[in-house]
Amino acid sequence: MTSVPFNWKLLEKAELNQSFDLETALNHLKFNADGLIPAIAQQYDTHEVVMMAWMNLDAIKETLKTQRVCYWSRSRQAYWRKGESSGQIQHLKELRIDCDGDTLLLLVDQIGPACHTGRRSCFYAVADQDELRVNSEPLISPEALYGK
Repeated sequence: MTSVPFNWKLLEKAELNQSFDLETALNHLKFNADGLIPAIAQQYDTHEVVMMAWMNLDAIKETLKTQRVCYWSRSRQAYWRKGESSGQIQHLKELRIDCDGDTLLLLVDQIGPACHTGRRSCFYAVADQDELRVNSEPLISPEALYGK
């Protein structure tokens, strides 16, 4: 590991396989005013983007520790582990940080649908020139997914 004080500019000139202290890097992430950072979840083997959510530092550390993705729910103001009520869990395969430390990419193994609508991906609304088109059907009804 490098003994140079960490900043994101170091990554621009880093050599292949050069490593940095993870705790230091995490402490230099660029969180928003609410202490959150966007996290994009992508299926690790197909590269399908399945969802975007928010994480804070504790959610990131919990995810790295357990290898089960944990997010911060802005609406509930609480931690939530993907799949805790639906059973459609995300296993972390790899956590990547973008070049300036303000966005996370989570390579995950998504079990079942990622979207609360029961669809595989939250990104099912496609904008064409003059319309917004739905490109997938739910795999599971939200009622069956959440028991409501």
